[in-house]
Order: sequence, then C-alpha cells, then structure tokens
Amino acid sequence: MSIQNNIDRITDILRRDDGISGAMHYTEQISWILFLKFLNDYEDNKSDEAFLEGTDYNYVLRKDLRWHQWACPKDDTGKLDVKRALTGDDLIDFVNKTLFPYLQVFKNTTNDPKSLTYKIGAIFEYLDNRIASGHTLREVLDIIDSLDFQSSDELFELSQVYENLLKSMGSDGGNSGEFYTPRAIIKAMVETTDIKVGDTIYDGAVGSGGFLVEAFDFLTAGDKKEKLSAKDWETIQNDTFFGQEKTSLGYVMGMMNMILHGIESPNVYKGNTLTQNIRDFQEKDRHDVILANPPFGGKEKKQIQQNFPVESNATEILFMQHFMKMLKLEGRAAIVVPEGVLFQTNNAFTKVKQTLLENYNVHTIVSLPSGVFLPYSGVKTNILYFDRKGATNNIWYYDVTPPYKLTKNKPITYEHIAEFVHLFHNPKERNHTNTKLKDAVTSSSVERSCNDWTVNIKDIKDNDLSAKNPHKVVEVIHQSPKELLTAIKQNDTEINTLMNQIESLIDG
Repeated sequence: MSIQNNIDRITDILRRDDGISGAMHYTEQISWILFLKFLNDYEDNKSDEAFLEGTDYNYVLRKDLRWHQWACPKDDTGKLDVKRALTGDDLIDFVNKTLFPYLQVFKNTTNDPKSLTYKIGAIFEYLDNRIASGHTLREVLDIIDSLDFQSSDELFELSQVYENLLKSMGSDGGNSGEFYTPRAIIKAMVETTDIKVGDTIYDGAVGSGGFLVEAFDFLTAGDKKEKLSAKDWETIQNDTFFGQEKTSLGYVMGMMNMILHGIESPNVYKGNTLTQNIRDFQEKDRHDVILANPPFGGKEKKQIQQNFPVESNATEILFMQHFMKMLKLEGRAAIVVPEGVLFQTNNAFTKVKQTLLENYNVHTIVSLPSGVFLPYSGVKTNILYFDRKGATNNIWYYDVTPPYKLTKNKPITYEHIAEFVHLFHNPKERNHTNTKLKDAVTSSSVERSCNDWTVNIKDIKDNDLSAKNPHKVVEVIHQSPKELLTAIKQNDTEINTLMNQIESLIDG
C-alpha cells in the first residue's frame, strides 16, 4: 500500500474520533506522531553509526519512552507484541499522563534550536493529544510504524503526501490557512531571489515552512546535490535556514515539513518575532535572503509596538520594519504584503514606506489576483521585492492575471506566474515605461500580454506604491446630455417608488 493510501487511512480513522474536528486537528495529530517515529529512526541510525565507530550514542529520550518501547513494541518474530502494546484507555492515559508531560519539560533545558532537545521541547510545549479513543490511536500508531524514515525514496514520497495534508488544511478555511502559502507563489519567489550556497535564508513567520523547504529544494534539486562538496552540504544543513514561528501548531507542522524534506537542523525558534527590539539588531544578526508571508490584519499591543521606531498596531507594518532591519548589506528580500501596505497614507504606513524607498532598493512589485488565499482570506495581496543596495530608482511592476477568477477549487498555478519569472530573469524583454502598449512583443517576436510596466521614483506621489496597470483599458460609456437626463429621471422615479413603499409600510 502506498504512503498516500496509508495517510488517507489515518485521516479517515481520525475523522471518526470524538476529539478531532477538521483538517487542522488531524494534521496536528498526525504531525506529532510522525515526529516521534522520525525521532526514533533518527536516534537508532545515530546509534548504529556510533557503534561502527566504536563509540556509544547517548539517546535523548528515556528508554521506556522511545517509540519501539511504548508505541509499537515487537516480539521475537518482529511482529507487534500484543501483550506489551497498550490500547484503549490504558494507551490514552499513558500518552496524556506520562509521555506528554515528559516531552513538554524539554523546553526548560536548552535554547539551542539545532539540538534535538530544543526541537522536542518546542514542539510539545503547547501541544496536546486530541485523540480521544485509545483504539483509534492504536490503529494510527500501527500504520505509522510501517513507515521507514531511513529510506530516501520513502521519505521523498512522504514529504509530498505531507505537503498535500498542509494544503488541504489551508483550504479548510478558518485560522488554519495562515500556515499555508500556495506553492506556486513560493516557487516563483524562491526562483527570483538568486539563492546560493552560503546564503542565510530567513523567514520570520515560518508557518508550515514552505519558503525554507522550497529554498532547500532549489539548492539541492536534480544534479545540484551531487555537485555539492561535503562542506557545502554541512553549510546547507546547519547554517542556511533560519526563522521563527509564534504558534505551537505552526511550529510542529513547520518542523515536520522541513524534516520530511531533508532539512535536519533548521535554526527555527518557537516564539513571537515581533517581541524583538529591532534597534538591537547588528550586522551579524542579519540575513542574505528574506522570504516571508507574514500575518496581516492582526493587532499588537503597545508593549510590542515599542520595539519599533514607527509604532503601529498593524502587524503588517511591524513585520515590514522587522524584515528591513534583518536584511544584510547586499541582501535581498521578497515579502507578501496586503495591498493596503502599498496605498495607505496614514502616518505609520507613510513613514515606513519612506524609509524603505530611501534606504532600500524596491525594484519589483508583483500584483497578485484576488482569491489567492481563499478561503482563508480574500484580501488582495502583492509581493514586494527589495534589496539593501542603495535607494529606490525605478520600480518594475507585474500584474498576475489568470484567465479565470480564482476560487477555492480553482487556485493559482505556477503557469499563471511563469511569465513574471521569465521577465524577471530577462529584463531586456520588459516594458521599461509606464506608457500604454498595444502590441508588446518579446525578443522572440511572440506577442505577449501587457502585464508589466516600469515607474520612476519621481513619478510616485505620497509614497503610494499601489499597482495601477496602465495597460488595462477601462471601458467608459459616453452618454449624451439627453441620455444622462433620462437616466437621472429614471433613478428619481425608482427612489420615489421605494419611498412610497416604505411610507405605506409605516402607516400600515
């Protein structure tokens, strides 16, 4: 049976459990169980390596709380030892009263995100077992026990299956969508930030880890991995991926997603990014590449706002300041922002954008279509690209225009953004003015749609960076004075009719 079929079986089993409600819950529960199975296989592998080297490996987990002791103990034939395997109320009591309390105290022992101890503590700090039936949990444990985390092929397949789980959770709506950014957008952002081995890559709102996973895949895909030296591989594993995630659910899913995709030691902390005072950041704390889709529409209390030169309760403006301060000299960033960040002109928004334009090079803005984040959010969004290589001069805009209205069941695809990626890497083919074009032609003499334009900083008024596509023709219906007068009289007649109806209802 394929891994996808096994995970489908697990989700079907969990849906029947009284403690599980929706995709967010069953993804969370699958995540912590998968993590403990991974941890067991990882530690067993380390123990085998140590044995071959003539040394001993010190297990992080206590012996009686390792997977093969409590989850799926085996008999002499290698089959489940039914005499020792807990089930029913005994299993639930063990997990809730012994296993979880043990794992949750790991948070008090280290602040090193590279250590297994930190990962365990951060994952289980605010996590609870939601599975109500011990018989349900026994079925799930037996299925996950069959997965082999030491097989690269199986690990790859499992990573794809887990990605689908996260996607289904994001499309489930509610708060769960904040953890998942459509892969098409992530892929386009990674492909346009010129990532190289040796760069540090940072996401201050990690969520399910999509940006870091895609960046890892970009650095290691195809024959790239074969060409990496041992030092390069160590750098990628230990000193490349950095981030922070506020929620426990996001953290466990992000860690699981990264581990399944092959990032064994991401430098990802559990915590609220905005609690850091950005005035304290030094060059050694900053990063070469920033990729993020931070939460927007939220509010932060006054104590948090004081960590920023421009105080605001809008999380999107606080995150913008954070990312600006976290960017190294010569570094580059691609950030998803709500459209309000571009056009709003209140005091905080204006000050932050003025600093951004004067101290950073905002070179590209991508206008994303409405519906990209449905059903989680219908807010119109943009991708804001900037680097720390001087002030802004010209901004190249690209308007992503799918051939149909995006919905939950008709999401954005990479094909909708492919032209942007091509033009990003081939600037000679772009439209270098903001004038209307009727027949834009690429160097290959193939007609393309007029989705891009360029604006000089001198033509931007009041720090309004909103994407106004000059090529989109707005049809204006010109009416004669007589036609206008007739329309006005018709409106007045309809208003009087409605008013009479309302009066009659009142009098009646």
